[in-house]
Amino acid sequence: MLLPAKAEVARQLRRYRAWERVMLASPRDRTVRAAFEDSGYTLCVLMGKRCAREAADAAERYLRTNPVTYLREQDGRPQPSRRARRAPPPERRSAAPSP
Repeated sequence: MLLPAKAEVARQLRRYRAWERVMLASPRDRTVRAAFEDSGYTLCVLMGKRCAREAADAAERYLRTNPVTYLREQDGRPQPSRRARRAPPPERRSAAPSP
């Protein structure tokens, strides 16, 4: 899976949050609402999500983590445990010779 550049994700997330604040201040302004919806759509396409809120959440997670961790979270795979692996126990040999 291709991932977007973190700088572009950060830029689009800032743009979305800025338009969100403006839209909340002027909810009846159609021009503001259209710009807010456009910024949400761009974030959805960038992050591969259907909902702008999910896309914003995914963008924030992506910016906080490294790409491998982000992809594991998206796939729903559990994170590998941090415990050290042990070698199997050595075979025991009896002191008495076998017949």
